[in-house]
Amino acid sequence: MNLSKKNVLFMAAATGLIVANLYYCQPLIVLIADEFKIPHADAGTITYLTQAGYAIGLFFMVPLGDKLERKSQILYTTFASVIALIIAATAQSYLILEIASLLIGITSIVPQLILPLAAALSAPEERGKVVGTIMSGLLVGILLSRTLSGFIGDVLGWRAMFWIASGLCLLLFFIIKKQFPYNKPVFNGSYGQLISSLFTLIKEQPLLREATLINVFSFAQFGAFWTTMVLLLSTDPFNFNSATIGLFGIVGASGALAAPLVGKLGDKGSSRVAVGYGCMLIALSFGVFYFSGASVVGIVIGIVLIDIGLQGVHISNQTRVYSILPEARNRMNTVFMSFSFLGTAAGSAYGLFLWQYGGWHAVTLGCLLLSALALGVYAYTYKSKAKRIESVKG
Repeated sequence: MNLSKKNVLFMAAATGLIVANLYYCQPLIVLIADEFKIPHADAGTITYLTQAGYAIGLFFMVPLGDKLERKSQILYTTFASVIALIIAATAQSYLILEIASLLIGITSIVPQLILPLAAALSAPEERGKVVGTIMSGLLVGILLSRTLSGFIGDVLGWRAMFWIASGLCLLLFFIIKKQFPYNKPVFNGSYGQLISSLFTLIKEQPLLREATLINVFSFAQFGAFWTTMVLLLSTDPFNFNSATIGLFGIVGASGALAAPLVGKLGDKGSSRVAVGYGCMLIALSFGVFYFSGASVVGIVIGIVLIDIGLQGVHISNQTRVYSILPEARNRMNTVFMSFSFLGTAAGSAYGLFLWQYGGWHAVTLGCLLLSALALGVYAYTYKSKAKRIESVKG
């Protein structure tokens, strides 16, 4: 069956609401640190534990989408997410909250089960547009989650946000059960063969390696920025509370409107070009951030640039990855997304290290180095591809 517009919009909404679980903690770092009486920077560990959990879930659970019926897997995982969020909401020690954060990450992989399902049910000529639309939901969820979380944390306390998130996931569980289509698996081997095949794909698919590595560097910058931005805005000269910090997520969400346009570029065969422009926009954003350590206007401009740039990189690379080996989409997506979110986790830890070492300027310069690495991979693979084409013609 082909997906209707209603199906696509619902998948986009479900994707956004579930992926938001990964980011609720970010504006709450200061509130959590104050309750557990730990340094603010130390409380930032829950941000990269959540991202690391997500990467673990992607690597070990998403491949099962090629072996199990996808709707059932989505339902079980969504319910497990409800339990993880309740553990976070009731945590009586920071250690328990860290464990719950890891579990929240592991069980919030549902968007990466929905995307291959949508790609499998889409007509080839509309696949980029469908992926772009669902990615819009995912990106709005990522960015507005910070706004919602900051407001709820300021008004009701940080625990209330996790209770609300658990209720939203429980509601989604029943809606998904009623609305989502079934999709038959295509892989007949064992789980061990399934995981082993991930490394075979990495070895045999140069496009997958290229897209994944560029994403790793890009996501690392994204993670470093959003984690340390909370620390910047909560200190002099800003001294913003969690609600005000969360409002910056709205600025980033405006960039999500570009996602369907990027998807259309992919349908026209221009995905690789969009990746290059996206990398340059991310680099430009950190140039702006460097000079905006005391400027709200500069930070707002930088947020728009980094979010549009990340969409250009991510959606275009994802469309490229989905264009090869349709029978292995879940496994291709596993490699692509698990390493991307390992990049986010590493970037968050990297950003916190740079913050403690040299503050905001150290963070921005460190991220410009990551931008240079992403552009270096892009340029190298472009040159290598040109050489391959030339040798074929010769």
